[in-house]
Amino acid sequence: MYQNQNKPYPNQNPNRFKVKKEIFINVNENEMRIAITEDDQMAELYVETPDKVRTVGDIYLGKVQKVMPGIRAAFVNIGQPIDGFLHFSDIANNTDEFSALIGDEDGDYDTSDSEEGDENAPASRPEKSKEGRQRDNPDFVPNLERDQEILVQIVKEPIAKKGSRITTDITLAGRFVVLMPFSKTIGVSKKIYNYKEKRRLRKIVSDLLTANLGAIIRTNAENVDEEIIKKDIMILLDKWKIIQDALKEATAPQLVYKDATMVSSVMRDLLNDQVDRIVIDDKKTYKQIKTFVNWAAPHLEECVYYYKGREPIFDAVGIEKDVESAFSRKVWLKSGGYIIIEQTEAMVVIDVNSGRYAAKKEQEMNSLKTNLEAARELCHQLRLRDIGGIIVVDFIDLQDEKNKKKIYDELKKEFKKDRAKSNLVPMTEFGLIQITRQRIRPSVLATISEACPMCAGTGLVQAKSNTITSIERWIQRFLSATRERSLEIRVHPTMSGILNAGFIFSTRYKWMFRYRMKIVIAPDPTIHLNDFKAFSISRGIEVTGEFMTESGDDQPAE
Repeated sequence: MYQNQNKPYPNQNPNRFKVKKEIFINVNENEMRIAITEDDQMAELYVETPDKVRTVGDIYLGKVQKVMPGIRAAFVNIGQPIDGFLHFSDIANNTDEFSALIGDEDGDYDTSDSEEGDENAPASRPEKSKEGRQRDNPDFVPNLERDQEILVQIVKEPIAKKGSRITTDITLAGRFVVLMPFSKTIGVSKKIYNYKEKRRLRKIVSDLLTANLGAIIRTNAENVDEEIIKKDIMILLDKWKIIQDALKEATAPQLVYKDATMVSSVMRDLLNDQVDRIVIDDKKTYKQIKTFVNWAAPHLEECVYYYKGREPIFDAVGIEKDVESAFSRKVWLKSGGYIIIEQTEAMVVIDVNSGRYAAKKEQEMNSLKTNLEAARELCHQLRLRDIGGIIVVDFIDLQDEKNKKKIYDELKKEFKKDRAKSNLVPMTEFGLIQITRQRIRPSVLATISEACPMCAGTGLVQAKSNTITSIERWIQRFLSATRERSLEIRVHPTMSGILNAGFIFSTRYKWMFRYRMKIVIAPDPTIHLNDFKAFSISRGIEVTGEFMTESGDDQPAE
């Protein structure tokens, strides 16, 4: 089944690894899926399709469209359907350096690297300097003007109707080093504790960097040979040179640098000694990963396998069912309870239910048991579905304050396994726990699905009788304001069939006799089931919006 199967689990040592970690990569023409398992349970899932390609880390030459001090943000055209959102706190003081870049041609402290955030996020910046603290000042307004060209990088992908979140703090992430143009600092990951090793790494990096270039040394660099680290830095310097050359001829808005693919970023950020096995079912991708591992971590070369079986790889390793369950609204617990996950544009709401009646004298303990199990499962589901933003969890009511604290402590313990940053608020008197989890991209569900054309994602549609009443009220307003006696009303084909059904006894004919006017009902599959569009036949234009109420109450919801 696997190439090089003489050692199915190379380098596996029970005393060396606390958790068995494996990466499975499934590639086909229309989709790529990467599943990360821990102790044979799927922990994370990444999906990429041709129409939803990863954009975090991409660098654009953008053009400022609006500067809005009221919300401390600017909107920048980067060539995407929705302008990028640039918060004032994400604006670095590098205007002069950037102007020189398109015109013509030692802080020393520990900092965290990108591993402490999301694996696809550009590196986080060092501790805030005086300038950084100034940017967080509510009164700080940057020197930005409309149509000004600026260099920006995507840090969060567009979600729903929100554009990409962008920053002018440019970073280029490598395997061992994160390069920071327009910076003068060299930071070292806090996860490297040995002082001599920190000093060695700083010297290697500082010897290669020129003016206006800083770096963060990542955890992966610890005890790595000097020549390998130098090669990583040279690759990043070459990338920066390509960006500089591209900027000289770029016209905003324009993409000037495309960051690593999903596979490359996962390998760059997740490949370490805790990975037991990497299995790929695509020959080309297998060769790419093999080449990368040979350079970055040659001692892990035996962990990379090419899957040659006929059965789909996720079925063969028993995780396809886990993938399918990741999109289910209801998740069952072993105790018999279950959790319901409801995702809205503003937040995610999770409801915990016992699922069965418990005797009153044991109610507190049964509720505690179900809540603890639910706490572990919801943390797993948030990682698996890559859900971020504001999350509110409604646990089963508990009376004992000590038991409430146990739930909070269990959540904190489980979230330590998560590479995305999160914050928790202790349980309220109503049994609610509020969570914020770092969100870099849309959830997995949003990546592979789209809103229902009938209900627009709500799960509910307006009663057809209400839609018909809304159209008739609109006709009445149209007649009271004009002398026109002919209309074409376009509706969804289903609604068209209803309005035209019965010929002379149809709703359309009733309206024509009642209001003494010509009405044409035309089907249009592009129109929502609860919506309609009205056109003046005499003028040949759409007039729907002209005769809606000011509040829009009669307009069917989109």
